[in-house]
Amino acid sequence: MDSIAKLISSIGQKAKNASNTLRIASTDTKNSALLNIANEIQENQDIILDANNKDLIVAKNNNIDDALLDRLMLNNERIQSVIDGLKQIVSLNDPIGAVSDLETRPSGIKIGKMRTPLGVIGMIYESRPNVTVDAAALCIKSGNAIILRGGSEAINSNMAFYHCIKNGLEKAGLNPDSVQLIEVTDREAVTELVKASDYVDAIIPRGGKGLIKNVSSNAKVPVIKHLHGVCHTYLDKDADSQKGIDIAFNGKTRRYGVCNATETLLVHKDFDKEALSELIQLYFDKGVELRGCERSQKLSSSITKASEEDWSEEYLGPILSMKIVDSIDEAISHIEKYGSSHTEAIVTENDESSKKFLSEVDSSSVMVNASTGFADGFEYGLGAEIGISTGKFHVRGPVGLEGLTSQKYIVIGDGQIRP
Repeated sequence: MDSIAKLISSIGQKAKNASNTLRIASTDTKNSALLNIANEIQENQDIILDANNKDLIVAKNNNIDDALLDRLMLNNERIQSVIDGLKQIVSLNDPIGAVSDLETRPSGIKIGKMRTPLGVIGMIYESRPNVTVDAAALCIKSGNAIILRGGSEAINSNMAFYHCIKNGLEKAGLNPDSVQLIEVTDREAVTELVKASDYVDAIIPRGGKGLIKNVSSNAKVPVIKHLHGVCHTYLDKDADSQKGIDIAFNGKTRRYGVCNATETLLVHKDFDKEALSELIQLYFDKGVELRGCERSQKLSSSITKASEEDWSEEYLGPILSMKIVDSIDEAISHIEKYGSSHTEAIVTENDESSKKFLSEVDSSSVMVNASTGFADGFEYGLGAEIGISTGKFHVRGPVGLEGLTSQKYIVIGDGQIRP
């Protein structure tokens, strides 16, 4: 344990030193680093895929479930998506130094707010190796140093990406310690990192309930939580039938192992019966298991009974819970009781219903006539996301560049003194 503590202390000190130079780096220099990283990834794509294959072999031998395997897997398309994300971040405005709310007070002084980096971010995540690049890129652009601690199941993939990141930073003339990867897989490293208040300004955990609970229980620095996604799609009585089919099917089946996948389908009792039957058959044809309430079970003998636990379950697989409700109020009450404040969607052509859903559902993303699959930093135009915050402080929803900053007051005078 002592050696792990010393390791984290050393990494933390390097990150703090690096953050002091990164926070004042020019936008051009930071963008140059990101483009260099993109080029490094492009040139080393085969090496990255080979490293990922090693992780996949170990994961399969350890009988890791299909959802985690899907998150772990890289291919040419996913690597290109990582590269595209880097280039999109380059195209975004640099928030650092931006001044807002500047106004003149009766004394003649001008008061405003300026965007500043948080400092040093500790990122703890599972499975997805693309997070290594997404998190590093967002922190570089927002002037934050970052300490990465990925899951042991993705260590080879993360190391391959990390090699590209370090090279990209060095070629741009930035301190390579601006991004550091904890290479030991000992879980004690997580415990030490979340206690490193002398060096770390915020911790962002991204993973399952166990990880979030462990980090929240032990952290001595602020935590920006990326909690599990128990997302709902509600088909209102006034929904367009085809929209309802398309949105509900896509929300569940686009990808199972992602936090924005629909896990519970709520259906108004007066929703188009033929359309609902068609949707149910589409799920079955896709291999999705349906677990429903008593009224849902009457729609098909293949729908099994949902347990109380099913309503709050993040399946991350081809399973969907389904409930028939009497009203939009019942749908909202169900979401409030069982949801995780991640993403909820309503399908309706009724403006009053959509307004009610938007105002009364208290989640980080609330959607009208769109798939829950859109709850994503890239889709929101953030370039990428470091996570989706389901808390209310200090940022909520997909966390992009601005979410990794704070504000300080600036005061501009011309010789004024206070009487």
